[in-house]
Amino acid sequence: MIRLDIFSDPVCPWCYIGKANLDRALEAHPDHPFRIEWHPFQLNPDMPAEGVDKHSYLAEKFGEDRLVQMHLRLKEASRAAGAEIDPDTPKRMPNTLNAHRVIHWAGLEGRQTAVVSAIMRAYWREGRDIGNAAVLADIAGAAGMDRAVTARLLASDADADDLRARDADARAKGVNSVPTFLIAQQYVVTGAQPPEVWGNVIRELVEASRA
Repeated sequence: MIRLDIFSDPVCPWCYIGKANLDRALEAHPDHPFRIEWHPFQLNPDMPAEGVDKHSYLAEKFGEDRLVQMHLRLKEASRAAGAEIDPDTPKRMPNTLNAHRVIHWAGLEGRQTAVVSAIMRAYWREGRDIGNAAVLADIAGAAGMDRAVTARLLASDADADDLRARDADARAKGVNSVPTFLIAQQYVVTGAQPPEVWGNVIRELVEASRA
């Protein structure tokens, strides 16, 4: 198996679209060699713990006109990926440290990709506040984790410093946008690549392993 390390943030729409494209490629190539691990990267590490109004935050950051164009592009790209979203569905821009903690704990249980999918779907399709500890515990429980244990951990500072350190280490090593994919700890692919790109990568890796 070949490690595919993915640096992402659940509130990044291109991470959601990129995951959808990757999922389609993996489904089309069941012989793929990837063992996937998800890693933390906070787009907004200074976000208040309670989050902020999403539209106001983005409008101030990018301007209304640019935001409209960004949303149109996201709608088109998500539709093409088979994971259509309305960027206005989420009303809050949360701090995602707790979401990354849940993803980390899910990895310890072998449920990481399923939990990443559930958190992204909850935010982008259902508009749930994934900065809220109770919401995250519910999502974790529905994905097969122990809800009560997750809630207790979220009420503590467990692994928070470690996740911040991993985020900082990724930035120090050159990760400056998400999604970023690291293949076999050697090759970097950035952005929401289409399934065809991943299909080519998978074929090359499979052929190389056979050779």
